[in-house]
Amino acid sequence: MVNDKILVGISIGDINGIGPEVIIKTLMDNRVHELCIPVVYGSSKVLSYHRKVLNIEQIKSSTINSIAEATGKTNYVLNVWQEETPIQLGQATKEAGKYALTAFDQAVNDLLEKKIDVLVTAPLNKSTIEMNNEPFTGHTSYLAKRANAADYLMLLCADNFRIGLVTEHMPLRAVAGYLTTEKILKKIQLINKSLKEDFGIDKPKIAVLGLNPHAGENKILGNEDEDFIKPAIAQANAQNILALGPFPADGFFGAGNQRKFDGILAMYHDQGLIPFKMTAFHNGVNFTAGLDVIRTSPDHGVAYDIAGKNLASEDSFREALFLALDIYRTRNGFKDMTSNPMKRGKMERERG
Repeated sequence: MVNDKILVGISIGDINGIGPEVIIKTLMDNRVHELCIPVVYGSSKVLSYHRKVLNIEQIKSSTINSIAEATGKTNYVLNVWQEETPIQLGQATKEAGKYALTAFDQAVNDLLEKKIDVLVTAPLNKSTIEMNNEPFTGHTSYLAKRANAADYLMLLCADNFRIGLVTEHMPLRAVAGYLTTEKILKKIQLINKSLKEDFGIDKPKIAVLGLNPHAGENKILGNEDEDFIKPAIAQANAQNILALGPFPADGFFGAGNQRKFDGILAMYHDQGLIPFKMTAFHNGVNFTAGLDVIRTSPDHGVAYDIAGKNLASEDSFREALFLALDIYRTRNGFKDMTSNPMKRGKMERERG
């Protein structure tokens, strides 16, 4: 922290997408500076280009070349590279992938070295990074590897709706063969730990979704629910973790049962993200749980189709920033107040 303000690193993401736009719009909100010192890892020239294309008036910011220079109540842009940057709005290019990874990598370095308190990542395109012969399956797995984490959890959050994934960016045909009781149990333990330590919930209630239709229907529609998921839940219960299920996913969400649980564990990507994005597409946040460091991101992608058109909403990115601050405060003993100014105002009005 600097002058009692949380130091937030922001990686610029794909320079041809909407990342720079949602960053600029978020940092135009003066309430952000009440709570933190934001530092964008990228290029001041790139942000200036996007600002002009979007016809957004100048916002207060300072360009720095080292994180140690971020000490005041303003926006900072840390120039990770100096060369002129080719920007092709709406296009998936090799250069965009190179700069997105360069910015993210430097931000991760500073996060792991505790030069920044939290990291918020703007969206990037995995395929453009791989154009540079860099194997890359996503922010989450890349950060976990850099942090030498034995395990981690992708946790999607929107207010009290939180859903974690046992498998992430994995082909659906590989999911059933990947699942074991041990792997599912580890994810239950991770979501339980995160709900306690990151969200301040003393006794989390966790729903575990089944893999097969109707949760296998007594092995008629597959054996994974009986052989792997149920034993994992039983072992979690034996460890005093309140986990229930497995629930058939369609009926679970159809009945609105997500409102009855502090956290939900899905077996695969779309099983969790489809209901989540239908409910919280504009304000959802992706949090990498299970790490010693804090990283969040918006739950949307690069949106090439609207890049440079001033149509992108910053709501999800702003929520990602606020959630990172909330988790930092919770981990450091400040559990009595959300750091989101809008929610905080509502809480204060309700108290008053």
